[in-house]
Amino acid sequence: SSSSSSSGSGSSGRSSSAPAAGRARAAPRPSAKMANTLKPYLDCIRTTLTAAMCVRNFPSQIVERHNKPEVEVRGNRELILNPLTVSRNENEMCLIEPSINSVRVSIRIKQADEIEEILTRMFSRFLMQRAEQFVILRRKPMANFDLSFLITHKHLEDMWKHKLVDFVITFMEDIDKEINGMKIAINTRARIVAYEYIQQFA
Repeated sequence: SSSSSSSGSGSSGRSSSAPAAGRARAAPRPSAKMANTLKPYLDCIRTTLTAAMCVRNFPSQIVERHNKPEVEVRGNRELILNPLTVSRNENEMCLIEPSINSVRVSIRIKQADEIEEILTRMFSRFLMQRAEQFVILRRKPMANFDLSFLITHKHLEDMWKHKLVDFVITFMEDIDKEINGMKIAINTRARIVAYEYIQQFA
């Protein structure tokens, strides 16, 4: 009888703990989905950029002893590949322009209102003034975009290809977080200032 009671208690213990474990595992799923809203967009950019960064050393066909990014010079049409646009919506997209010896990546950052437009413009200007510290960042973005990167064959000879792709993806994630954080900070300060101002007339 003791063996039967112990087995019964063991079975009841397992049966009671199993649903709890199942509930504990199922709970984080909605938050994980909310946290990964950018994941399909960034995964598509990662795959496309990895395929586009198959570049090699290619000297100029016009000027002797010159080696310039063909995506910038555009002196030979046959050396420029078709541009690729990865778009999440009309306000957030990435343009990838590959060529035989370089790749240009242009990013349009999400700007839902006037505050985000001002923050994006100021933050992008701040970064572009320090473009040499980012190595692959252009000092001037392409038209209708906020930031542009230029990756040449020389960069791929000096650095790992997958690390460059990771840098671009991480940069896109971090700049979105920075702008959202600055917007929240501005709204908080504005709320405090408005409250203190109204208190003077109370």
